[in-house]
Amino acid sequence: MEKKKVLVVATVVKAHIMVFHIPILKWFKDNGYETYVCARNDFKSKQDCDIPYCDYYYNLPFERSPLKLNNLITYKKLKKLIELNEFDIIHCHTPVGGAISRLASKNAKSNKTKLIYTAHGFHFYKGAPIINWLLYYPTERWLSKYTDVLLTINKEDFDRAQNFEANSIKYIPGVGIDTKKFDALNINQQRKRSEFDIPESNTVILSVGELNKNKNHEAIIKALAKMNNPEIFYVICGEGPLKKHLEKVSEELNVCDQVKFLGFRKDIAEIIKMSDIFAFPSLREGLSLSLMEVMSSGLPVVCSDIRGNRDLIQQELGGYLVQPNDIEGFSNAIMKIQNDISLIKRMGDYNKKFVKDYDINNVLQHLEEIYAGV
Repeated sequence: MEKKKVLVVATVVKAHIMVFHIPILKWFKDNGYETYVCARNDFKSKQDCDIPYCDYYYNLPFERSPLKLNNLITYKKLKKLIELNEFDIIHCHTPVGGAISRLASKNAKSNKTKLIYTAHGFHFYKGAPIINWLLYYPTERWLSKYTDVLLTINKEDFDRAQNFEANSIKYIPGVGIDTKKFDALNINQQRKRSEFDIPESNTVILSVGELNKNKNHEAIIKALAKMNNPEIFYVICGEGPLKKHLEKVSEELNVCDQVKFLGFRKDIAEIIKMSDIFAFPSLREGLSLSLMEVMSSGLPVVCSDIRGNRDLIQQELGGYLVQPNDIEGFSNAIMKIQNDISLIKRMGDYNKKFVKDYDINNVLQHLEEIYAGV
């Protein structure tokens, strides 16, 4: 009997396939599928690109910008791959990966192939720049005609997608997280903090995310300066183009000794456990995996009041929602939590319980039903 085939498509491997989709590939393998993956190899050392549970990998030159010439090359190669294989399921992700997959599949896929697209956060959202609405909204609405199942991972996107023409539009609770992994971890907090020259008795605010404009780390640096408390440290895990700018801002505001730029880390779970408060001031999110990780670890959260974050953080129960550029709002919220040990525990316990709905096993159950349905 010929094996069933699934094609998983995203823009990049390291920052998307490896972060979000390994449990899905495992599920397909465990259920008898032959697994194909198409994405650009974004590892610095290209030989590090080893995707678990993947039978066939195709390194295609996807670009984030839809206007790059490489995307035309990718389109042609992907269309040929789809023509040569009668896939049972094509599951595509990311705006560009999803758009190229649906265009390439339009006349190339067989009648048995079902195309599923997961929107990890539409570029058009409440408060988005008008250019996003002019460019991305009509494109997504048109491409929905070629989509058998459109999956959204936050409530705002689900409500907006009701105007689209996909055969089926469903909400799933994120991409899934192993809540037990973060809940069960125990560390020596004093020893971990000593790695970064942070006294055990001081307060540690943590942010995780690329050092770019969207992640808005500058807002927390400014809030830290406003608090004027040398016993509060701000730890940032992530790399990105704004590192020098953020270091300069820290120096100008005289808090450079309190801001720790840790770069890319493989011990994020341990760093979460050594921290007291998670700060997440992003301008745009779909549904943040790092936010769910800190909730699983039992941290209170101070985050921007935007799409996705509103799904996860309940105001005054699991933390505080603040407008992205409200520096005083961030500093006040952090001080409220920092000065109240019982509030830290209460909010942390609430988040640990709330985020269990987003556990990977729950998400896989939703996806199993969707795959069976198509």
